[in-house]
Amino acid sequence: EAVKIAEDNPDKEVVFFAVGFETTAPANALSVVHAHRKNLKNYSILASHVLVPPAMKAVINDEESKIDGFLAAGHVCTIMGNAEYHPLSEEFKVPIVVTGFEPLDVLQGILMVIRQLEQHKAQVENQYSRIVKEEGNPNAQHMIYEVFEIQNQTWRGIGEIPESGYGIKEKYAQFDAIKKFEIDIEEVPENPECISGQIMKGIKKPFECAQFGKKCKPTNPLGAPMVSSEGACAAYYHFSGMVEA
Repeated sequence: EAVKIAEDNPDKEVVFFAVGFETTAPANALSVVHAHRKNLKNYSILASHVLVPPAMKAVINDEESKIDGFLAAGHVCTIMGNAEYHPLSEEFKVPIVVTGFEPLDVLQGILMVIRQLEQHKAQVENQYSRIVKEEGNPNAQHMIYEVFEIQNQTWRGIGEIPESGYGIKEKYAQFDAIKKFEIDIEEVPENPECISGQIMKGIKKPFECAQFGKKCKPTNPLGAPMVSSEGACAAYYHFSGMVEA
């Protein structure tokens, strides 16, 4: 749709905010390929993609880490498959279960992790086998690798994680909004009252934050886990009965 808008409005610059994990990267990459084929000069994307396995590795490596196992996001693995998780499970001796999003999916995923822990196992299992295949979606991966290349990425609350994001390849530089408009993204300091890093690393729960439900709400988020409706703090807030009318 963004490409169509650019095509219909050749006198205007159209910039699409391409944000998300590996899940949304293929469609965003495809938009660049379409714009390239149509020779559109007024379309670009502002890429802000982050990758899950490097973040998992960073969290496990944290000296305060208390994580015993992972539920790997089913939508990411639908695209990328499970291959990237086997080295993590082997190196750090943690169970990783690829899990869907329905309540029964999550419960079964937790059960599978617990069973591995009880049996002193550490391997990758696929609870979401009705959707996720070991190799993922090769066509979607091809589209990602056609447009994007891996780069370091800064994560709010955590900092820079090596090779944890996608940047646009030089081949498609004309569709890179950062280069096209010479954008200099300033580093924004974290709110000193926010413990989002500890929450995202699994060290603390949202309700252990002194500002949870007080200064920090979905209408006035202090950190990333409250910004996103899928964030841990936003979820805790919503299901705690604290939701404002």
